[in-house]
Amino acid sequence: MEPIAEGSVGIAVEDIQERLSELGYAIDATERTASSFGSSTANSVARFRLDHGLPMGTSIDTATWSALVDEGYRLGDRTLYLRLPNFHGRDVRQLQERLNILGFSCGTVDGCYGVHTEAAVRLFQESVGLLGDGMAFQETYDAIERLRHVWAGKPANGPHPMGGMGFARAANVLESSRISITGEDPIARNVAARAWNLAGATTERSGLDLVDSADAAPEGTEVVLVLSSAPPAKRNRVSTVPVDELDTFPRRLRAAIESSRSKPPVIRLTLPDNGTPSFTVSDAQTLAVVLLDAICTAFAS
Repeated sequence: MEPIAEGSVGIAVEDIQERLSELGYAIDATERTASSFGSSTANSVARFRLDHGLPMGTSIDTATWSALVDEGYRLGDRTLYLRLPNFHGRDVRQLQERLNILGFSCGTVDGCYGVHTEAAVRLFQESVGLLGDGMAFQETYDAIERLRHVWAGKPANGPHPMGGMGFARAANVLESSRISITGEDPIARNVAARAWNLAGATTERSGLDLVDSADAAPEGTEVVLVLSSAPPAKRNRVSTVPVDELDTFPRRLRAAIESSRSKPPVIRLTLPDNGTPSFTVSDAQTLAVVLLDAICTAFAS
């Protein structure tokens, strides 16, 4: 495109001024009324270019126009999905920031909807009971918005490790929470039983209940955790959180709980595949320890 610079007038200048004003850049009222590219418009363009890592200047060239259009998108304005060339813009950056805070790491917040962002969207969708197709549209945005109290005002560069609990703090969490745990298959029930035993060893007043199924959870249960060693079905509508990337697992679990519309929330936890056909007692015990620690961390938050 031909650069639009000081002295230009017309609809294109009006569009530029409107976009800059919406982003908080000051444009003189007389210039806006006349749709004229005057000194205040030029100053705002220079500030915009500086703010977005573009070469210094006061004109709108192709790169500056592209960046200005990108900045005009807000999360929810369009459906985002993996394509070539990648979607890019402010809405993608907002999506990445919020998912990173919630524990679904997109990597560096770069405003580009690439493979890492798509993978994070898939995990988030599965964790809140949506179809995990990696396409971010209104249902996905609504689920993120319901978690505003979690991500608002927080630093966005994930993955935000949370660390372990410690014995005394874990005991306090277990005593103040009412959680039911069960398993869908023999391996999962083994791990669930071991986590329940560990909770009982941590404190005699543990609020972790071992139940036969989600329907058997006692009255007053805050959340039901259903362990499974099988991956979720393609069109599974149950909130599903994989037990992996343990630094971020507590945040992902908390996000699934708080975005659930069922009462109590029923969260399916898929156990990691150890890559072998056998699953030893040691494997089960180690997984139970790690899982209980992560559960306590999630409820402490």
